[in-house]
Amino acid sequence: MNTIMRKSVLSVAGLAFAGGVFAGPIAAHANPVDAKPVAAAVQTTAPKPQGDQSHIDLTGEKTANVKAIIAATKKAGLPERAAVISIATSLQESKLDNLGHLGDMNDHDSLGLFQQRPSSGWGTPEQITDPAYSTTAFLKGLKQVDGWQDMPLTEAAQTVQVSAYPDAYAQWEQQATDLVGQYWNS
Repeated sequence: MNTIMRKSVLSVAGLAFAGGVFAGPIAAHANPVDAKPVAAAVQTTAPKPQGDQSHIDLTGEKTANVKAIIAATKKAGLPERAAVISIATSLQESKLDNLGHLGDMNDHDSLGLFQQRPSSGWGTPEQITDPAYSTTAFLKGLKQVDGWQDMPLTEAAQTVQVSAYPDAYAQWEQQATDLVGQYWNS
């Protein structure tokens, strides 16, 4: 190491040491009344729910579908936030009902919890109406969205679903969060 470089490194190290020596005693005499408490809870980076929130009552079948979504999310090795996004998406798309063909009321050939379409490559009708399969397919799409963990739920869901109502997912975030909190560890 040349002399100039050595002197620069030593100077920086000396300043850091001196700063610690002088700041230490000053910090030790700080007025504890002015000190701000440190939060003990871990904060998530997930944004808070946006806008007015909706809520539906769950039947036994809907609760089973929530549990299937959570199980598929865990099996995929994804965090709770992925389950929240998945459940909110299913709440918007089907109200957590595993939809078969609805005849004239059907939106194209949309089926299952996420109203996925065989004609769009989501899988066969049998696959799409299997809650584990349809959730895994949704999560596969979610994992391809850069930064999905930190973006607003409705943006993450819309990027996967490409819905005609892109902002509609947000209204289900609180219920989805509550459901994941209730069933994630059960």
